Amino acid sequence: MRRQPGAELPDILKLRIYEVVRQVPRGSVSTYGDIATIVGGGIDAWTVGQALNQVPKEQAQEVPWQRIINAQGGISTRGLLQRKLLEDEGIAFDARDRVDLRRFRWPGPSADWAAAHGYQTLPPDEPDAEQLALL
Repeated sequence: MRRQPGAELPDILKLRIYEVVRQVPRGSVSTYGDIATIVGGGIDAWTVGQALNQVPKEQAQEVPWQRIINAQGGISTRGLLQRKLLEDEGIAFDARDRVDLRRFRWPGPSADWAAAHGYQTLPPDEPDAEQLALL
């Protein structure tokens, strides 16, 4: 579900996205795509980014928007605030200014929480080729 840039998203959709983002614990990150998968309903990573861009100022402390990054482990916002907030939570960046998703990525909500709240769980991680080569 992709909308026009700058278009206001439906409140119910934003609330569902914010509810999931609130579950990402301090010291962890998630990706826009992971949040889209958990929320379901055909939304995409871009829609999650738009929703986070529309967090009302009075809710900014309640919705940890800074914990949502792109699939490459990078920050998609301009400026240094997001990086500073993540570093304050213990998130480390590498020499390419990226977060190691293998280390800091939130695995998603528990199956019980997801079912109780009408969300999806994330599929299990596939072992990467480097790990398989060790076997």
